[in-house]
Amino acid sequence: QVQLVESGGGSVQAGGSLTLSCAASGYLFSSCGMGWYRQVPGKERDLVSRISRDGTTTYIDSVKGRFTISRNNAKKTLYLQMNSLRTEDTAVYYCAACWSRSRNTYNHWGQGTQVTVSS
Repeated sequence: QVQLVESGGGSVQAGGSLTLSCAASGYLFSSCGMGWYRQVPGKERDLVSRISRDGTTTYIDSVKGRFTISRNNAKKTLYLQMNSLRTEDTAVYYCAACWSRSRNTYNHWGQGTQVTVSS
């Protein structure tokens, strides 16, 4: 079955950096677009960044210039390089794979990794 396993979360001071990884298995990695989402308690899960099958990337405005999404198809791994972290970036970060047009969401999700940014 499809598995997405995030890693790389942790605690960092504002201005610091973290790199999240999402190791995928159980499907043809290169055939799917992928995304990173984040969620804080009491709020909905929000999109942070997406990368298509061909490597086209999109970001929400608040992370543009600070975060970089990338993928390594040979390693079946998705990354999110996060620089200049802010306290408002604190959240659980989830990776997602394979967009479903009919469901208007991704078909597969990881379990999440906590990112905590302190001032």
